[in-house]
Amino acid sequence: MPTFITQGRYTPDAVRGMLQNPEDRAQAIAELFEQSGGKLIGYYMTFGDHDFVVISEGPLEGVAVSTVVVEAMGEVTDLQTSLAISSTEMKDA
Repeated sequence: MPTFITQGRYTPDAVRGMLQNPEDRAQAIAELFEQSGGKLIGYYMTFGDHDFVVISEGPLEGVAVSTVVVEAMGEVTDLQTSLAISSTEMKDA
């Protein structure tokens, strides 16, 4: 299955909610990907231009649906998803 890297930012309202009720969102994100035929590989909070990085694998349409659903929920913005391939796959391509 293809691997994807998604970066994004939380909205100010989402950050306020996380400060009021801290929780590990990895399980909810994993379930979202599973529902669309994918798998969560990693979910990281980041410092810099983006607030988080999600590494997932799954069918292109599943990752696209998951991304649209997350953005439509209004808690994240500026989502960017990239297809990632290993150096071996790139060599073979």
